[in-house]
Amino acid sequence: MTNIQQQKAAAQFAQDWAGKGYEKGDTQRFWLELLQKVLGVQDVFKFIEFEDQVLVENTNFMDGYIPTTKVLIEQKSIEKELGKPIVQSDGSLLNPFQQAKKYIVGLPVSKHPRWVVTCNFREFWAYDMEQPNGEPQKILLKDLEKDYYRLQFLVDESNDHLRREMEVSVKAGNLVGIIYDKLLEQYELGARTSPSASKQNDDAGETTALQAEILRSLNILCVRLVFCLYAEDAGLFPSKTSFHDYLSPLPPQKVRRALIDLFEVLDTPIAERDPYLDPDLAAFPYVNGGLFGTRTSSPAISNTQSNNADGDVRAPSDHVIIPQFTDELKQLILDKASADFDWSEISPTIFGAVFESTLNPETRRSGGMHYTSIENIHKVIDPLFLDDLRSEFAEILGARTSPSASKTADNVRAGTTALQRQRLAAFQDKLASLTFFDPACGSGNFLTETYLSLRRLENEVIQAMYGGANILTFDTLIKVHISQFHGIEINDFACTVAKTALWIAENQMMQQTSMIAGKPMDFLPLKTNANIVEGNALRMDWGRLGARSSSPASSFDYIIGNPPFVGARWMSKEQKQDVIDIFGAKWSGVGDLDYVCCWYKKAADMMKTNSFIKAAFVSTNSITQGEQVAILWKPLFEEYGIHFDFAYRTFRWDSEADIKAHVHCVIIGFSSYNASYESKKKIYLSDNQVISASNINGYLVDAPDVWIESRNKPLCNAPEIGIGNKPIDGGNYLFSKEEMLEFIEKEPKSAAYFHPFYGAYEFINQKPRYCLYLGNCSPAELRSMPLSYERVMNVREYRLQSPSAGTRKIADTPTHFHVENMPKGSYIVIPQVSSQRRRYIPMGYMDDGVLCSDKVRIMSEGQLYHFGILESNVHMAWMRTICCRLKSDYSYTINDVYNNFPWCQPTEEQKARIEQTAQAILDARALYPDSSLADLYDEVTMPPELRKAHQENDRAVMAAYGFSPKMTESECVAELFRMYQEMTGAGK
Repeated sequence: MTNIQQQKAAAQFAQDWAGKGYEKGDTQRFWLELLQKVLGVQDVFKFIEFEDQVLVENTNFMDGYIPTTKVLIEQKSIEKELGKPIVQSDGSLLNPFQQAKKYIVGLPVSKHPRWVVTCNFREFWAYDMEQPNGEPQKILLKDLEKDYYRLQFLVDESNDHLRREMEVSVKAGNLVGIIYDKLLEQYELGARTSPSASKQNDDAGETTALQAEILRSLNILCVRLVFCLYAEDAGLFPSKTSFHDYLSPLPPQKVRRALIDLFEVLDTPIAERDPYLDPDLAAFPYVNGGLFGTRTSSPAISNTQSNNADGDVRAPSDHVIIPQFTDELKQLILDKASADFDWSEISPTIFGAVFESTLNPETRRSGGMHYTSIENIHKVIDPLFLDDLRSEFAEILGARTSPSASKTADNVRAGTTALQRQRLAAFQDKLASLTFFDPACGSGNFLTETYLSLRRLENEVIQAMYGGANILTFDTLIKVHISQFHGIEINDFACTVAKTALWIAENQMMQQTSMIAGKPMDFLPLKTNANIVEGNALRMDWGRLGARSSSPASSFDYIIGNPPFVGARWMSKEQKQDVIDIFGAKWSGVGDLDYVCCWYKKAADMMKTNSFIKAAFVSTNSITQGEQVAILWKPLFEEYGIHFDFAYRTFRWDSEADIKAHVHCVIIGFSSYNASYESKKKIYLSDNQVISASNINGYLVDAPDVWIESRNKPLCNAPEIGIGNKPIDGGNYLFSKEEMLEFIEKEPKSAAYFHPFYGAYEFINQKPRYCLYLGNCSPAELRSMPLSYERVMNVREYRLQSPSAGTRKIADTPTHFHVENMPKGSYIVIPQVSSQRRRYIPMGYMDDGVLCSDKVRIMSEGQLYHFGILESNVHMAWMRTICCRLKSDYSYTINDVYNNFPWCQPTEEQKARIEQTAQAILDARALYPDSSLADLYDEVTMPPELRKAHQENDRAVMAAYGFSPKMTESECVAELFRMYQEMTGAGK
């Protein structure tokens, strides 16, 4: 089915099923029609299975299961809410997704689903089981006409194509890496110019200009070889074996000369070539675009190389050093890279990233570069502009026209009216007018995928305007060109890769247009060029980049990208200076900002000049958490008029490379006040589940613009909490159980001074270490215990050797910890770090005699009421929004999370009820004495008694806050922000 056919079928399906749907009577017909009519499944009855048995507690039946794509379907009637719990036979409350996860336990591993879909005939909630605790992708039946493609995972057709592109592209990148290494060995200084050696020489200040030129030449040579390999397979050269056949007869020592000659020919127009050129060379086309000419290299090296081994002098037009070839290297290129591999199947978006993997990994890490998947790129560009463009195109095709509108023969063949053709032409002109800028473009994957998306849309426009008609001229058929795309990249090799990826993308799209037109179109010579500039984007004036292109930078419509991920504590001196220069000395807290913040500031500066610019960046999630929120966003909101148009909350940002770069990120789409303040705002919770928002604040919540700043005391009348014990002992006082028992066996008196010792991990997993605390030991007693005395001496010496004056000072009291927090009686323990996979941070009680480390927070003499509030969904929602993250795990901070938390003011009856539900949580845990908190709070193994106790506690706490039990977490957080605003006067 074509996209337009699917779109029409989806619209009809949504119309047919609007307001209908009974779980027992309509489920099978609903899914059969969806798969067959909308998604194009042929033999639909063999594709999906209904009512399969699964043995969990009692026998249950899965509503639907698709074996091919491993999709488990849990269907509910139309009146059921997918996010609300439903009473189960055991009395517990489970929402449809939790119910489906119970079924998974009873399935053989081979049938464990890749996806779980819950549906109520109004909505589809799709859960990616690679992230089983993430939020679902949410697709509404009423929006199916435009969102049908988001259900493609059910049949996996597009995913197979994407997977094939990915596999081929990654293989291509790895192949280039092998060629790179083999070429490097052939350079005279190869051993000294390896990336790691080069870095060492850089550190020593010994890198020569020749070494740098060799590495630069190697990068350019790799790009040129890849283009030749691609051009051969893509039909840009005379035949599928032109490059292979040109080099194949030559001995290895002649390959170098042959490449020099070939590159010169590819850079020379046909009319300017030697009329007596060898036919083998004359057959190659003119490429242009600077890829094979002097513009891609510096002439500084032109006189540094003498005659080569075979007596030929390097052609004067080529300033790239090319080494001699061995038989192994020749065969690698001709057999592995040419004969055995089809380069025409690569995705230029993915390949650009894996091609960049030939760079030194150390350089990649220090520069903060990360690879980007196509799916993740679309999380940026779709909500920023592509969704709107698609909707506009669909509206043109579906627009009503006057009954009297005239139709030409061409119109009839194309299926469009004259008015629609007029609007389509204007729409195509609009596509051609848009400009895109990536100020940290790397290998160009954002620009490349944006170009591909725009050209695919343009091809659909061309299809709608001309489909089947005779097109007389191609001169203006294609209007979208890569010259609309601008970028800055600090690495010269990545710049060249970016340009090459865009050329490959341009060729692939031209081939698609040729198929629509029914005639071949000439791609070569290259007529357009992307405006990719080499340099440090933070030291360049973005507003002057237009001087290098036909489009002034001030007219950029969209700024996009994935700027470097470097934390505030991990920057180099140069990067720290960049931050200071960008923000200025008067900007408070600059030292706590991540490197990526500079790109937001620079984009905001651009928006001051042109308020119609819109931008979207990928960033580490830290810029929307903790102290950075107020430091960065408060001035940008209040002084620059910036606001958020859409945002993705924290998710894992994966790459397509063999060595994946896992980073936990957010995406923020933003603009200035005058650009689109009244536009609809969207928050993507996870995997494209979208909620509409009236405002998106700095914490990515639909709530007022309130800034949570560090506070030393609780905002409300609540107990203070502190960190646990911090020994600073060099490991001398901490023992495993086995080590403690061995120590006591040697020194029995020490047994009285050992205590269980819990950090966050030990507390959650109930695996304590043990601590030797001698602060209460008298001098005489200590001297009678030589092994313990030796430990004290070691601690004293360890502290004396510290560069910190404070640590050296506490060497005077070596039997005591640096921080001591040992409450009398029972106390509440809050782990500092807990997995995001848990709905609740597992808190609990400890008794005196048990010591905790500084990796937990302690509330002395905490009451059941406090425990109930802290363990509630209300407090968890606040914590998830305000806390910092370690990767994706929660990091519970005192001054940000706890001290700023707005406590409720319950009645005595409400307080008593919370105390009851809090005790019920502890009682439910006690039913499973063999299970750790890690076991009890795993969403798969959480006992029904404990889940039910938490749900009752949640209801009791929400009632005390005056919150409706139907309130979503986002709505709850918004109310807490309003409470905070009222209590502090913030944001008013």
